[in-house]
Amino acid sequence: MMEKIGKIVLDMTYYPGEDKYSDGAIEDELLEIIQNHPVEEYPEIIEKKKSWPIFYHLSPFRTNIIDWLPIKKTDRVLEIGSGCGALTGALAKKAAHVTCIELSKKRSLMNAYRNQDKDNITIMVGNFQEIEPHLPCDYDYVLLVGVFEYGQSYIGGATPYEDFMRICNQHRGKDGKMIIAIENKFGLKYWAGCREDHNAQFFSGIEGYPHGGSARTFTKKGLEKIMKTVGISEYSFYYPYPDYKFMSTIYSDQYLPKKGELSTNLRNFDRDRMLLFDEKRAFDQIIDEEEFSLFSNSYLVVVGKAPECVYCKFSNDRAKPWAIRTSIMRNTFGDLHVEKAPDTMAAVPHLKNTRKAYDLLSTRYKGTKVVINQCKTMTSALYFPFCKGKTLEELLDGCLDKADISGFKALVDEYMKWLSYGEGETVSNLDFVFPNILVDGDKWHVIDYEWTFEKLIPSKEIAFRAFYNYMLGGGNRENCRDLLFGDILQMTDAQIEEYIQNEKDFQKYITGQRAAVGDMRELIANKVYDIATIESIFADNAARQISQAFFDCGSGYSEENSLLIRDSFVQKDLIVSKVALPEGIKSFRFDPWSFDGVVRIEELSVDGVPYTREQIQVNGRWLDDNYIVFATEDPNIIVACEGAREVSLRLRIYGMPEGLSALLVPEDSKKRKKLF
Repeated sequence: MMEKIGKIVLDMTYYPGEDKYSDGAIEDELLEIIQNHPVEEYPEIIEKKKSWPIFYHLSPFRTNIIDWLPIKKTDRVLEIGSGCGALTGALAKKAAHVTCIELSKKRSLMNAYRNQDKDNITIMVGNFQEIEPHLPCDYDYVLLVGVFEYGQSYIGGATPYEDFMRICNQHRGKDGKMIIAIENKFGLKYWAGCREDHNAQFFSGIEGYPHGGSARTFTKKGLEKIMKTVGISEYSFYYPYPDYKFMSTIYSDQYLPKKGELSTNLRNFDRDRMLLFDEKRAFDQIIDEEEFSLFSNSYLVVVGKAPECVYCKFSNDRAKPWAIRTSIMRNTFGDLHVEKAPDTMAAVPHLKNTRKAYDLLSTRYKGTKVVINQCKTMTSALYFPFCKGKTLEELLDGCLDKADISGFKALVDEYMKWLSYGEGETVSNLDFVFPNILVDGDKWHVIDYEWTFEKLIPSKEIAFRAFYNYMLGGGNRENCRDLLFGDILQMTDAQIEEYIQNEKDFQKYITGQRAAVGDMRELIANKVYDIATIESIFADNAARQISQAFFDCGSGYSEENSLLIRDSFVQKDLIVSKVALPEGIKSFRFDPWSFDGVVRIEELSVDGVPYTREQIQVNGRWLDDNYIVFATEDPNIIVACEGAREVSLRLRIYGMPEGLSALLVPEDSKKRKKLF
């Protein structure tokens, strides 16, 4: 049975009649948005809703993971697990035809409505195992983006992932490719304190999924082992950063990240996270040790012939007139070159201005050690030779690592010299920042200069931008603030704040006043608990969860005649303690914790004899014979026990909403406090 929504064909032949899974009410909300709003309104809706599912399913930046692939207008694509269509529309723009497989009818409807103007999409709704035998085996691309980890659900059996890969691979043609995008279970973000994407547990993949679940991710070696088992020998690994869901940059084994590049790590859009260490510093060490492929947060595997692209950086979370991508390409002879291409046709004039900037800056720096990387026009893209060397950012970081302050300052002084060279010319490169300067021997190659203006911009403003963005990378860089802003730029705190605001305004201008991808974490308001915060929470909880026993032997209660009991909390909400009493004891006071709340006395006995409510004095209010509510951070439980030898307690703790305990305790009870 076929259905049509606009130009989209929905093949319902294999649909079982009801959806087997759903994310609940959020899917209804998503469908309503898609049915009633054009794609152009999605960014505004995403910012307004501040919702992870809406951001995840509707964000245009999801397509970065496939936009760099050389899909041609003659290619046929099989998209397995197409979901709500986050990638389908982008695939349809590039390919001749896209066949989608999706179990959920509601998600297929979302896909159809958001792409209803396209006539080259067929959505097959139903179980993969029932549809798969009827599919051809000559697709140019078979896509499993965020799907392979669910092999157990798709296939089942004793070897679900091997079987799933084998089945999917047989549907690509002789020269076709299979694309697998998946998280790495050893991804650095998981070690640093992000929860596992699929089950929201800490360290789940690292520990081998001890609590089960429907998804499994793999290391690079784990994926290679599966491919070897099913007979796949031609494949290439790529490394989406920060991860494949909202990739801004993709690396490869032919072009791996350099130290200092991986500084955009707080991307916990989906839920709160811990931050157990500085991920940028850790990545720098990992890169130094040549272990990046083990700890990359995600993988993209290309089965079949590798693309010519070995690196791609997307700058498309900007307004359309400035949305571009930068790629490093390797030809059949192994030579590299760089291409800058518009993400939309609206950015073509921006690239034309970049080509013009090459001529202007080359004239300004003619005859100096500053070399503006040659720029040529290729159709709507720009072509640059690939430059070797180390970025000025790498060199500065190297000085900091060795505590070579004089070397650091010498590099900055030379930077300032060349920044101000020819400053009288009416051309200024606002992009004269450290990552854009490659130092190779006695040459300083300027490899990016897209923000060049035909006007005078004071060198101090450009230097501030370079210094500020450098320090945003964190780590040792933050210790350079006084040197860079104070000693070199001679700026006051008020001027620094003014310039920071100017940079933020410039970024807003570039993004068209829309939130960039990195801003969405703060809009969604997921928290990051760094190690200092975690330590303070533990310290505070530890202090509050120490019980204290006081012994009155005729002189009242005092700190001198007390005992701190650090192990009384056997569970988060349970105190169990046996306290030996000194000779001459008259009465005993127990302070169970240091916060207000409710306690249930499950046991309070003296020398094995249970005490009743009438024998127990408290500075709270009895709710019945067992429950007491305390509206104080110094709760007291007192019993007379003259001549006794031991008190046994078992207390169950219950938290209360802030302020409620105070409402339940009369004022006279609140005033009864025990003095030492």
